Amino acid sequence: MRNVVIGFLGTQLDMGKRRKWRPSVSICLQEDFDVDRLELLHDRKFTRLAKSVKRDIEALAPETEIILRQVDLSDPWDFQEVYGALFDFAQGYGFDEDRERYHVHLTTGTHVAQICWFLLTESRHVPARLLQTSPPTEEDGVNGSIQIIDLDLSRYDALQQRFDLVTAESNALLKGGIKTENQVFNALIEKVENIATSSNAPILLVGATGTGKSHLASRIYDLKRQRRMVKGRFIHINCSTLKGEQGMSALFGYRRAALGSGGQDRKGLLREADGGVLFLDEIDQLSLDDQATILHAVETGSFYPLGSDHEIKVNFQLLAGANRDLAKLVAEGKFRADLYSRLNLWTVSLPLLRERREDIQANIECELGRAEKTLGGRVGFNKDASDAYLRFAKNPATPWPGNFRDLGASIQRLCTFAARGRITVSMVEDEISVLKKQWRDAVQDPDQKLLSEFLGPNIDKVDPFDIPQLANVIRTCSSSQTLSEAGRTLFAASRAEKKSKNDADRLRKYLDRFELSWADIRL
Repeated sequence: MRNVVIGFLGTQLDMGKRRKWRPSVSICLQEDFDVDRLELLHDRKFTRLAKSVKRDIEALAPETEIILRQVDLSDPWDFQEVYGALFDFAQGYGFDEDRERYHVHLTTGTHVAQICWFLLTESRHVPARLLQTSPPTEEDGVNGSIQIIDLDLSRYDALQQRFDLVTAESNALLKGGIKTENQVFNALIEKVENIATSSNAPILLVGATGTGKSHLASRIYDLKRQRRMVKGRFIHINCSTLKGEQGMSALFGYRRAALGSGGQDRKGLLREADGGVLFLDEIDQLSLDDQATILHAVETGSFYPLGSDHEIKVNFQLLAGANRDLAKLVAEGKFRADLYSRLNLWTVSLPLLRERREDIQANIECELGRAEKTLGGRVGFNKDASDAYLRFAKNPATPWPGNFRDLGASIQRLCTFAARGRITVSMVEDEISVLKKQWRDAVQDPDQKLLSEFLGPNIDKVDPFDIPQLANVIRTCSSSQTLSEAGRTLFAASRAEKKSKNDADRLRKYLDRFELSWADIRL
């Protein structure tokens, strides 16, 4: 491989007036670095110096080919001009990496030129390593020394480890310091870290209530502030509270004088978010008119406070949260397609708690730590109590409809009533009963509601597989005059294959499995 060095002519150093050390010359005289070709970039007014340097190198290192390239710069300290000239040079060069190894000489040229060389090599527009020359010392001899800098960071283990550590710290920040094991969630956090630190485009957080959208939005803000990507505040707005003119005035602000009232003007939450992060939680609850108003503010970065003729300019990073499927709402005409398109560049779907059961124990420990701060004392589980609670929490039949809100509230209750800071088995059993009752009372599924009316707490003993079937049996019995009539309806297909057509007995035995009777249903 031939070594090729490309660099600017040193208009001061290559004259050799100060130290009599000329970097463009010395680079060709290194004992352990052969230069097969040196290409010197120079301005027209320094042509004489460039030719003088070429003659001297040819005399001292005749094996080195010298090529002079004229690059005229009206202002070598103008970044745009220098970068443009070097970019054009790189585009027209015709690099042959199979036969030649390229180096960019940084010692000569202005600081602006050095920065431009770095950017072009780092982006691989110039496929080269950086080369720095140093004047001679007692150890280096008369020709000085060289240092080669390779921008391929994969070669630098210590640097890579530092980058990996920063990424791990960012992920831990986004997860609130909780050591999670769920692979889907961990991959999601890595995605969010990459998006949040690389883009200022809107991010849409989608997930059921209690999956942690607000918590993650706050952590994204913390990460951006840590990376100095934002300087302003984090403004959290629950869009379900933005109703009518009062809600819009809270968002956009207003002028009291213009509205015919006294007192002071109100800035509005959008202005409060200027320079920071605006989180529009439950954005799917906004009316179509309010969606249009917010879309204009997001797209233009400007709005008019209520009662004002003067436009306000703002700049913020937008995060949005939604409980429902926005694409489905768009199809139903309940959400604006243009606003959805604006939000949908980056969509992050947060998994349910029941889809992250391996993370439950880590989140319990986190909730215990929060309770300690709230209650002012340390609280913990007895071993048998911890085992009992984890068996219930990780059981596939435990629905956790409120997700992490349910879990947090549950641990808070246990810690509040823990005598002497210890949670016992009996306390866990009572708490499990409380959770089950809450979920039964709040259930929205019609089949589960129906079974709750007839079974009460015993519904917890029914497998999810049996719920729709048993609900259908109860509805059929409720609409039938006799047990036999209900049996004939329910067993209409299978009864034809049976010699004994005692449908009433078959139905009675089925109900017995769930400790139900015809009389219970017909009450």
